[in-house]
Amino acid sequence: MIFNKDTAKKTAEVLLQINAIKLQPNDPFTWASGWKSPIYCDNRIVLSYPLIRNYIRETMAKQIEDLYGKPDVIAGVATGAIGIGALVAEYLNLPFVYVRPEAKKHGRQNQVEGYIEKGQTVVVVEDLISTGKSSLNAVRALKDAEVTVKGMVAIFSYGFNVASKNFDEANIELHTLGNYENLLEQALDTHYITEKQQDILAQWNANPSEWNAN
Repeated sequence: MIFNKDTAKKTAEVLLQINAIKLQPNDPFTWASGWKSPIYCDNRIVLSYPLIRNYIRETMAKQIEDLYGKPDVIAGVATGAIGIGALVAEYLNLPFVYVRPEAKKHGRQNQVEGYIEKGQTVVVVEDLISTGKSSLNAVRALKDAEVTVKGMVAIFSYGFNVASKNFDEANIELHTLGNYENLLEQALDTHYITEKQQDILAQWNANPSEWNAN
């Protein structure tokens, strides 16, 4: 869920401004999964824009404090959330770790990189939520390290029903700065898209795996 609608609209505004989010209902992208999609999101671009980077860092940090107080550790999900997670941890003056998709095959064979102790409280930072599977994989790795995951905060979510189901089943609380519904509102308000394109984008979101651009 979004924490604040004004924040969601502002987040949509800045992500569209720097092309971290692109909307192309008439010329869709192809995701790695093979899905055709009228939207592409790469929030790592945020790191290249200091003013927007600082906005995301500070807003996310304040959201974490409002929701959870100060955890013992901030954990970023590799690779997309390593940068913003480290910035949030720095702003809060907290330790930082990041979680790989799987344990390394060599060396210390870590999946969680950085120093963390059993029993510590952790808030996970993510850049983007689609189905939630990779994000929840990171949560499982942290739980295997015997720490307490208080929740997850992400920059943006596509708002898929399957993601809500996956987080509910894992009993993990998710909050995002922005979401798909508010993105479309902002894009329409600023004439980034037309009402017809908004309808196309809404149809995709309702059934992304079956959506056909034609």
